[in-house]
Amino acid sequence: MILRFLALPLGFALDLLIGDPPGWPHPVIAIGKLISGLEWLLRRLFPKTPEGERLAGGLLWLIVAGVSFAVPYGLLKLCYDARPWLGLVLESIMCWQILAVKSLRDESIKVYEALKTGDLEAARRAVSMIVGRDVERLDGPGVARAAVETVAENTSDGVVAPLLYLALGGAPLGFLYKAVNTMDSMLGYVEPPYRDFGLVPARMDDVFNLIPARVSALLMLLAGALLHMDAAAGWRVFRRDRYKHASPNSAQTEAVCAGLLGLRLAGDAWYHGVKHPKEYIGDDLRPIEHGDILRACRLLYATAALALALCCIIRFGLLYLLW
Repeated sequence: MILRFLALPLGFALDLLIGDPPGWPHPVIAIGKLISGLEWLLRRLFPKTPEGERLAGGLLWLIVAGVSFAVPYGLLKLCYDARPWLGLVLESIMCWQILAVKSLRDESIKVYEALKTGDLEAARRAVSMIVGRDVERLDGPGVARAAVETVAENTSDGVVAPLLYLALGGAPLGFLYKAVNTMDSMLGYVEPPYRDFGLVPARMDDVFNLIPARVSALLMLLAGALLHMDAAAGWRVFRRDRYKHASPNSAQTEAVCAGLLGLRLAGDAWYHGVKHPKEYIGDDLRPIEHGDILRACRLLYATAALALALCCIIRFGLLYLLW
């Protein structure tokens, strides 16, 4: 029981120390290739009608989710049954690969450094690595805003939500969540050719993030208070603006971050050459600046620490009850 518990904090520590080194093999890349391969196959097997594409997207979701859970489950069972310490090593590595605290911070800092030196083109290139929107039209404040929004949103998607699923079901459930998140990132668009094919992946991502997004927002609010940010404004903006997004979950942490930092986030954005009208989140109390990226990263780390403490309690309690 202790070994299965230790995998979570050890994986978290590995993520903080190592992050996501470029060129290293990563299971999410394999999940992405599985998604692409199944998309190619299922689009040829199912009718090119709205109903056919929705069925194909639903089947893809079931296959990818099932494989993403079954493979780590089987590997961990073999390792824990053979040598418990071997299972601990493997699950710690898996937990590290599921989390994205350091990589999110590092990629955001690249945007900050480029803006600090006034290199807008470099800042656009850097932010394009962490956002899905078109970046060619973004000016300096627009780039900074996109980076802050991404840090705020991915504090839930890349840190708190994976921690919660790791606490509830270990690495197999953690990888299932990463697969759900990856399917939404690759397929969950409202424009053709994904409007129907990506419907199920997008809706299931909403379901899997429903509770974690709200837990993330509350933990971020507490983190902001501990960092002496404006927690009262964070709570006010959270209550007012947390549903100002097409997704029921994405604006939860964005609203808290906007309130804590005294910024106005969101607004219209371009995706694949199409302008998407979006409501503003937060109050326009001051112009955004590149230093706000650093503030968002501090908020990310404080929220991650609180989430780890909460999830270690949940993990230990569940293992104790089930042992």
